[in-house]
Amino acid sequence: MTFASVLVLNGPNLNLLGTREPAIYGRETLADVARRCAQAGERLGLAVDFRQSNAEHQLIDWLHDARERIDGIVINPAAYTHTSVALADALSAIAKPVIEVHISNVHKREAFRHHSYVSPIAEAIIVGCGTQGYVLALERMAVLLDKGTEQ
Repeated sequence: MTFASVLVLNGPNLNLLGTREPAIYGRETLADVARRCAQAGERLGLAVDFRQSNAEHQLIDWLHDARERIDGIVINPAAYTHTSVALADALSAIAKPVIEVHISNVHKREAFRHHSYVSPIAEAIIVGCGTQGYVLALERMAVLLDKGTEQ
């Protein structure tokens, strides 16, 4: 099986997943999510590179470094969703499919969470599906990269 490469990036505070506001984000840890993504990637023919940083510049550096070797990007920009033009610019510069993921339904939360600098760049946005959203994003990415069966 030929594997397409997908970079899965996670922004600030997602390292606290499982302990930070479990009523909103659930009890699954980021390590649990990484495992689920690796399993989904194997099933879908995707090589998953899963990373998290609280530093905006680190996320951007990873995007720049990966631009020649990846086929797609799944990103949960977390708080940078609403604030980072720089992250949006880095995603645009790569010219690969992007899928934006949010664990909670940001549209049922504070008004400032309703705006995303990433959404206009994204091929798809998965919101409010809990950590299952990552697997859904990988399934959609497989379709976008012709690893799936439907468009």
